[in-house]
Amino acid sequence: MDEIFDVLKDATWQIMSMENVVGVGRGYKTTAGVRTSRECIVVMVKKKLPKLRLKAEDMVPSELRGVPTDVIEVGELRFLSERQSQMRPARPGVSLGHYRTTAGTFGAVVWDVKTGEPLILSNNHVLANATSGQDGKARQGDPILQPGAADGGTVERDKIAHLERFIPIEMTGRVPACMASRSIELAMNKWLSATRSPVRVEVVTRSLAGTANLVDAALARPTNPRLIDGDILELGEVKGLGEAGLGLRVRKSGRTTGVTEGEVQVVDATVNVIYSDNATATFTDQILTGKMGAGGDSGSLLVDEKMNAVGLLFAGSDKSTIYNRIRTVVDMLGVSLRRR
Repeated sequence: MDEIFDVLKDATWQIMSMENVVGVGRGYKTTAGVRTSRECIVVMVKKKLPKLRLKAEDMVPSELRGVPTDVIEVGELRFLSERQSQMRPARPGVSLGHYRTTAGTFGAVVWDVKTGEPLILSNNHVLANATSGQDGKARQGDPILQPGAADGGTVERDKIAHLERFIPIEMTGRVPACMASRSIELAMNKWLSATRSPVRVEVVTRSLAGTANLVDAALARPTNPRLIDGDILELGEVKGLGEAGLGLRVRKSGRTTGVTEGEVQVVDATVNVIYSDNATATFTDQILTGKMGAGGDSGSLLVDEKMNAVGLLFAGSDKSTIYNRIRTVVDMLGVSLRRR
């Protein structure tokens, strides 16, 4: 052990000066694709090249002072800030958002069942500013940025798509009302103020029984299909649709916390979700796991160990994360997770 450490210490900077080398360290020797128990000096290169393409001074010797070497290809090493940076083509798992919101996560590439065109899937509150469809907070054609505004995205530089369609979110409490209701409120308060009345009027919406939400979901149409790629960052290709049964092991790839793992703890859940200080929305038929996300992970696709999609992340706390059932999401939006 000490011998390898001493050799590594003496040879590190000589090896690091070689063309194509990006790192060096201590590890186990791999022979014919099988890891052995023999320790060696591991040389990390951007790309493994044939000996004929290497200069003599850039060839890694098979051993250094009797210590074997091993060469592994690791690619270019970069700071892992790409989830909050512009990525082209953009992949699910990176920052995205409506131009008037902060930032959420690009959840998946889906295909319109009628037209066959590729679309971006995420939450209503990520792509459509948490709109009810009647509050003026978003409309079809609005710019979608990648990265989202909270990560420095601007319409001029980072527009990747336009809002295509969304499922409205029904809320209770103090939420933006339609223009007519707001005008009535302003007029009444102006009159009350003129009469020196201490009373003030607020337009408050109350959801009726049976108007609970099923999904927080929306779609965006890329300005060019070549600007997006369907493979989820650090997870890969979605294989199909699955069901979130109790105890199912699951993963997600999100803008803030990257890849996290957990298991389904609750299904068929009804939950109250706070969207702002005064507005709450009720959702039924939801999925709950332990904590797998944080702010900015909204929109992440939840997948099982076989890469079947089971949920769409949209809410959570410091202890739990909540998801819409993905089958409900795709049915309501009229899309498929696989190209037809």
